[in-house]
Amino acid sequence: MKTLVIGTGGREHALALALARDPHVDEVHAAPGNPGIAAVATLHPVDPMDGAAVAALAVSLGIELVVVGPEAPLVVGVADAVREAGIACFGPSRAAAQLEGSKAFAKQVMAAAEVPTALARVCETPDEVVAALDTFGAPYVVKDDGLAAGKGVIVTDDRQAAIEHAAGCDRVVIEEYLDGPEVSLFAITDGETVLPLQPAQDFKRALDDDEGPNTGGMGAYTPLPWAPDGLVADVTRRVLVPTVQEMARRGTPFQGLLYAGLALTSRGMRVVEFNARFGDPETQSLLALLQTPLSTLLHGAATGTLSDVGLPQWRDGAAVTVVVASEDYPQAPRTGDVIDGVDEANALEGVDVIHAGTALDAEGRLVTAGGRVLSVTGQGADLTQARDRAYQGVDALRIRGAHHRRDIALAAARGTMGQ
Repeated sequence: MKTLVIGTGGREHALALALARDPHVDEVHAAPGNPGIAAVATLHPVDPMDGAAVAALAVSLGIELVVVGPEAPLVVGVADAVREAGIACFGPSRAAAQLEGSKAFAKQVMAAAEVPTALARVCETPDEVVAALDTFGAPYVVKDDGLAAGKGVIVTDDRQAAIEHAAGCDRVVIEEYLDGPEVSLFAITDGETVLPLQPAQDFKRALDDDEGPNTGGMGAYTPLPWAPDGLVADVTRRVLVPTVQEMARRGTPFQGLLYAGLALTSRGMRVVEFNARFGDPETQSLLALLQTPLSTLLHGAATGTLSDVGLPQWRDGAAVTVVVASEDYPQAPRTGDVIDGVDEANALEGVDVIHAGTALDAEGRLVTAGGRVLSVTGQGADLTQARDRAYQGVDALRIRGAHHRRDIALAAARGTMGQ
């Protein structure tokens, strides 16, 4: 099978790497890709937001499966253009991608499907914002209704900060605060069949102990030894299947990756948000343990044949991913700093270095080109070994001013999660 991965980040590198290792895949192409993806795929300088250009590239290469990685191309309809060209595409249509593109729309779908979620109000004026904040109280949860690259949410006890965040958005969703640990559960679907992956947990705050500002994600791990028995079955029954059925009822069937961000609250499981694509950095950990060939799942979803595939199978053990971010991320990340040590880290047992915000400078040196620069995934027999390997890989990297969290999966490995 010839595959084409669309995107430039860590999620896309992880997908390309898994496809390159897939026995059913003959060729991996990527557009536009990054220096890490170039090691496992042929890169093409195509704008990932240009559906016509992506479709034309896929046709010219004889591609059999296009995988659209990021949310922005999905929301503008790149998957639609590829399907119109007669090529199987993993990723929801423009209409279905509104599950991520608009938090207000997602709330409407959840209400219709009777999916448990936080109480919320959609606000378009300062007066509506103030009234909603006063109704729900602190901690204040304010979400930009549209896409914001993982930085559109603020959770704060500072009322003025919440008001200022809302003022910077056209429309916001203000919600009640959900207590308890958060869990990410992905499902692959062709619009009818829903196949859940195993749960993962990511870390949104920039600093250890969940301090600092929100980010796009500073690390993740899977599996979750502390998760309640039956969690996957419960979420599939109460969240994933009803949502997919509601999207089909609306005439906008959802084909692709449905990501449910969950809070396990004192009042039960609640959906925090939906995403319409693989989450980053959870994808890196999940794909490290996925035993079922990735192409089989993605192609089944893209062609409506997922019922023939069966539930995903997983390798024993655990995987931990640690994100290495550039100086001053997420406020004003530096770029252009030289990156050393990637080859040494990749040579370590059970370690994969995934590129996100990287580029080659005029002298051919690998340099930082974004906030989240690299993610290092360690795979091991258990979370302790996976953590050790991930941090050995991180310690081999050398980037001026870079920072990372040291507590990814620590509580879970110690058995103190939730205590």
